[in-house]
Amino acid sequence: MRKNFGAKPWTYPQPVFILASYDEEGRADAMNAAWGGISDDTQLSMCISAGHKTTANILKRGAFTVSMATADQVVACDYVGIVSGNDVANKLEKAGLHTTRSEFVDAPLIDELPMAVECRLISYDAESCRLVGEIVNVSADESVLDANGKIDPDKLQPIVFDPVHNVYRKLGEKVGNAFRDGLKLK
Repeated sequence: MRKNFGAKPWTYPQPVFILASYDEEGRADAMNAAWGGISDDTQLSMCISAGHKTTANILKRGAFTVSMATADQVVACDYVGIVSGNDVANKLEKAGLHTTRSEFVDAPLIDELPMAVECRLISYDAESCRLVGEIVNVSADESVLDANGKIDPDKLQPIVFDPVHNVYRKLGEKVGNAFRDGLKLK
């Protein structure tokens, strides 16, 4: 028997994205966003409200980066989500995070977060809060690459948001092979 909860924004997993941008003076800012994902081969979409400093920065600069929050940086990643850049100008510094300018877009990469998707703004709808970015590059620190030079999620240790319990969780172990295991039923 199922239990009904009504209309809730609950899905699993919800990645924890850290969006980073530059303001008009070139200062880096970042925010935590959980409602987003891939929406096309070269697009990433998410829901962020217009009142965020990061949203205003993205609209002015036309670019942003999306880093995967990691288990070892959970405190800093949560902090940039609960403190507004409109109120705390140096919140990245307070979080202990450092940035490097992306080679591909006019936005910062967060040094302590080893994987990022670098995007150019395609559109933003203030009414629905939907932000769409064109994926220009994906970068990863060599420390999270496997022997074949690909991103290893066990090394990356990305976290996901559990909206039911308001907690962050690490991704788990491998349980199958995509595009192969189902072939047994063909």
